[in-house]
Amino acid sequence: MAGLWVGAAVLVGAGRRGQRLPQPLMRSLVLWTLKTFDKILIANRGEIACRVIKTCKKMGIKTVAIHSDVDASSVHVKMADEAVCVGPAPTTKSYLNMDAIMEAIKKTGAQAVHPGYGFLSENKEFAKCLAAADVIFIGPDTHAIQAMGDKIESKLLAKKAKVNTIPGFDGVVKDADEAVRIAREIGYPVMIKASAGGGGKGMRIAWDDEETRDGFRFSSQEAASSFGDDRLLIEKFIDNPRHIEIQVLGDKHGNALWLNERECSIQRRNQKVVEEAPSIFLDSETRRAMGEQAVALAKAVKYSSAGTVEFLVDSKKNFYFLEMNTRLQVEHPVTECITGLDLVQEMIRVAKGYPLRHKQADIPINGWAVECRVYAEDPYKSFGLPSVGRLSQYQEPIHLPGVRVDSGIQPGSDISIYYDPMISKLVAYGSDRTEALKRMEDALDNYVIRGVTHNIALLREVIINSRFIEGDINTKFLSDVYPDGFKGHKLTENEKNQLLAIASSLFVAFQLRAQHFQEHESSRVPIIQPQVATWELSIKLHDEVHTVVASNSGPTFSVEVDGSKLNVTSTWNLASPLLSVSVDGTQRTVQCLSREAGGNMSIQFLGTVYKVHILTKLAAELNKFMLEKAAEDTSSTLRSPMPGVVVTVSVKPGDMVAEGQEICVIEAMKMQNSMTAGKTGKVKSVRCKAGDTVGEGDLLVELE
Repeated sequence: MAGLWVGAAVLVGAGRRGQRLPQPLMRSLVLWTLKTFDKILIANRGEIACRVIKTCKKMGIKTVAIHSDVDASSVHVKMADEAVCVGPAPTTKSYLNMDAIMEAIKKTGAQAVHPGYGFLSENKEFAKCLAAADVIFIGPDTHAIQAMGDKIESKLLAKKAKVNTIPGFDGVVKDADEAVRIAREIGYPVMIKASAGGGGKGMRIAWDDEETRDGFRFSSQEAASSFGDDRLLIEKFIDNPRHIEIQVLGDKHGNALWLNERECSIQRRNQKVVEEAPSIFLDSETRRAMGEQAVALAKAVKYSSAGTVEFLVDSKKNFYFLEMNTRLQVEHPVTECITGLDLVQEMIRVAKGYPLRHKQADIPINGWAVECRVYAEDPYKSFGLPSVGRLSQYQEPIHLPGVRVDSGIQPGSDISIYYDPMISKLVAYGSDRTEALKRMEDALDNYVIRGVTHNIALLREVIINSRFIEGDINTKFLSDVYPDGFKGHKLTENEKNQLLAIASSLFVAFQLRAQHFQEHESSRVPIIQPQVATWELSIKLHDEVHTVVASNSGPTFSVEVDGSKLNVTSTWNLASPLLSVSVDGTQRTVQCLSREAGGNMSIQFLGTVYKVHILTKLAAELNKFMLEKAAEDTSSTLRSPMPGVVVTVSVKPGDMVAEGQEICVIEAMKMQNSMTAGKTGKVKSVRCKAGDTVGEGDLLVELE
């Protein structure tokens, strides 16, 4: 869980070796023990609560965790000095329950509250409640939260502060008809988004009138569900932009700094997936201009904490203000890595009233950092539909150099439908971008996650993609690179042979281990065949059958795959979830996820899980006589593609529906998803109603 504090820890290690530390970091180290608060309550959960607690511990501050009843045994609860239950699982009754949280503050005597991100982090009413109770809010004051949290007001303030803004409607959109009228005036495409929103929630792109009406409906519902505020605004959608944000830091004495940029263009459904700092696209002049405009906006609202000003940047390096997030960002670790600063520590100091201890000239760019958001999601469904389950096995790659993992889970943790499906933030740091990306590739290969579906395959494919490596990216990267959806890693001929050779070697290694056990357990009666020198195998991969001949000599297997010969060497520790394998000198880290007596084996190779069917030559001959199960006709049924809650059902038995017509809406992790008919027909039965909780694969509607 802890991971590595890459930027700071690397530099601290240098200091111990007698090398001179950068001045900003030297100040940070000297002032770790500066008196701030005795006790802080963290009004959040999961990885960000754990992240805040770590810094508090380093500063000698006691911590209070809040939790819902289902989070009672969560990691953040165990890490904190005290913990208080604030309600049942639904966020509205727990992590958004201001009355319960205020009571927890009163009960524990916490002097300050760190809100993390999401939940109440940008809620001005919560900040007002804290102020009324004489409790410090570790964030900006209510004026800045209100001004920047409202996208309409923030855009007007940005214009006044001479910050570049996107053309659009500067008021609240009343209804779908007005939305269509405004969209026509601005000109399609347009972006419909929640005025009080963030994190990709309540955002829709519309290319015509129909999409505008649908977008208005879904965005307002998501905004109400996520933020308790269904107001929407509409602005021109800039096609193919980059999403680049500037980290700012201000104090209560009128000082403000920009801490360089973060490139956040790799997104799905307007939510970031991969971030990095700095951006490969910006030159120093554009970086300075964006930083200065971000600071101008921060000073205009007397901003006093860590915050982020987000920009859209076009291909000619023109940039436009998108929004300001008045909180700690999910992706803040990459900034910490390249600057050596602890942003949580800075927030706590500023909240106590201390002035910033750095000047703009002190802020460095040391090295390169990349962050991948590891989610419990199925990347083969719309680049990531939520998955739920219990982590049966979990092992973070923190043994690797330059790797940091921010998480709030452990083996046995549940990923539920109630909260964001993030597993962790995986960060790799290097002296340059090439080294950082190579370390990220190794970290993804060495990450063990069992029990839930995850998006490691997608993350790995993104960072090794030639366009990404060259820096040719924008917010439509995923849909451009994978127009037909993500299909996993496409094996080259050499990689396919490597996989087949590894699978064959694993199969034989398992057989030899079983033979070894049998020899020890039944020495009186020889129930097995004598030692087999050569194994003739038949392996099926992607509906293609390959002939393989394998033999072994100690830790090395000689494998012939369809005439090509390869040598596979490993320690063959079959009890380990990770297996380091050398194939003709090429090092690979693989995971054998499952193995069945019938010959099926699942192997994670180059990030993607491949299913192979391995049989001996004799077994393969006999297998030809086995009947195959007929494929189910699914065109007449609508099943839930993810776990979630049914929001609305638009049909009833007897109704006629057209192909593509909306049948129902399912909300999963605060995102609403429209389920549509796969064909034209009459509704035979409806198996769900509004408010029902459904699991992945549950039958929703059946057609005749």
